[in-house]
Formats: sequence, C-alpha cells, structure tokens
Amino acid sequence: MYDPVQLRTFLTVAQTLSFTQAAARLGVRQSTVSQHVRRLEEATGRPLFLRDTHSVELTEDGEALLGFARSILEAHERAAAFFAGTRIRGRLRFGASEDFVLTRLPEILEAFRHEHPEVELELSVELSGTLHERLDAGRLDLVLAKRRGDADERGRLVWRDRMVWIGAEGLRVDPDRPVPLIVFPPPGITRARALDVLQADGRPWRIACTSGSLSGLIAAARAGLGVMAHTRGLIPPGLVRVGGLPDLGSVEFALLRGPRVSAAAEALAAAILSGADRLTRAT
Repeated sequence: MYDPVQLRTFLTVAQTLSFTQAAARLGVRQSTVSQHVRRLEEATGRPLFLRDTHSVELTEDGEALLGFARSILEAHERAAAFFAGTRIRGRLRFGASEDFVLTRLPEILEAFRHEHPEVELELSVELSGTLHERLDAGRLDLVLAKRRGDADERGRLVWRDRMVWIGAEGLRVDPDRPVPLIVFPPPGITRARALDVLQADGRPWRIACTSGSLSGLIAAARAGLGVMAHTRGLIPPGLVRVGGLPDLGSVEFALLRGPRVSAAAEALAAAILSGADRLTRAT
C-alpha cells in the first residue's frame, strides 16, 4: 500500500526537480518532503531520485513510479469528487503556451471535461508572452505558460527544466559565422532568452526563420535552416541537441490565475498540477 500523500509529494518533486520548490507548492516544510520521499523509497525498496547539493533527477525506478503514482491519485480524486456530490459549472477561459502542443495536455483537458461536463471550457494556444498580456488584460482566467524571467515568481510552479539548443541531426554551427536562429516573433520569452544569451556571449546572430507556430519552427529546424532554443524535456522527434553555443539556463512553467477566481479554474489547476509529469512527454 502506497500512501497517497507521499505519492503526491513524490510527483511534485518529480515535476519541480527541487525539494525546496516542492515544499513551497505543497505548503509544507522541506524536511517533510524529504521524509515523504524517504518513506516511499523504503516502501518500494528502490531509490527514486539521484540528488546532490545542486540537482535532483529521477532514477529509472522513479520514472517507472510516475505512471503508477498518477493513476493511484487520479482514482482517489475521482472517488472524492463522486462522494462530494458537487458539480462545477460556468465558463473557463484557459490559455496554454505553444510549448504544450505536442505533449499530453489534451489528455488532461479531456479528463477534466469528462469530470466537469457543465464547465464551458475555452482554450487559447499562444506564445507565453502573449498569454501574460491577455491575462493581465482580464481576457483569460487561467494560464499555463513560461515565467517571464528569474525574478518572476507569480503563479504556482508546475515544473522546471533546462533550455537547450536544438536542430537537425548533423547540423553544425560555424563559430566564424552568425548563428542562424529559428524563433517565435515578439513577445516570445524563448526568443528573448536566446537573443540575450548570444548578445552576452558576444556571438553574432541572424534570423533564419520566424513563425508564430511551433509546427512551423519545427519544420524549419528539421530542414536544417538553423537552431532554436527549446525546453530539454520537450524536444520534438527528428531534432537533437546542438553543442558549441552558450548555456541558456533553466526555464519555469507556472499556472497563473486572473482576478476572477472560480471553482472551475481551481479544478483545472489541480488537474494540471497532478498530471504535470505528462507535460514533459511528447505524444
């Protein structure tokens, strides 16, 4: 028997790759997070994380436990919703970053619609920067997007990952020529990060392709037109990491709520947080 509380803690650490961030999201002490993980490792008889003072990574057994943990927690949530006997209604305007087009976000939204059929869900898929603007203007109720920068602590952290340079297999960047970039248009947060990093490193660059569609960027990258900055856990099929370029740092994805708080927004936020590990795995 695995304790659902410990499983939820495990999933949160897996999503944030940080015991500190997991504690903040769950509203408990970091020592409590460590205790939950330790007890779960004792119950499974396997180490679930590789951790040191600088990083936290899932082991192979930790990766295997993700699916089981999610299934167990979803069953608990369905049972709780059934016996609570409450039905959520209303309109929910939800915005999701382009980054999640190729992930399993549709599965999370499908399950949400099945659980809450009387919620009128409106989905907008945009650049993270555009979603922030629409949320600030009161045109969205809930947003899943990149944070604007290291100083941005708004919203609830969903997960953190490294950003890497990717391109077609075999692509080599000539150090003596401007870096050919494949980017979203402004106000793309990834675009801004790529340009800032290259400028700080003194590397000249040129725009090889601009597209507001992730599919368009992927097509250009697969054609070998250049490199693009992308989240490590969301690298599309047919593209690989490209070396020889400055480090892009990490990126955080967060859930941000608008001023109009509703039960529907809270329910979808909870569904996304509980299933966040599926957002780092392509369909």
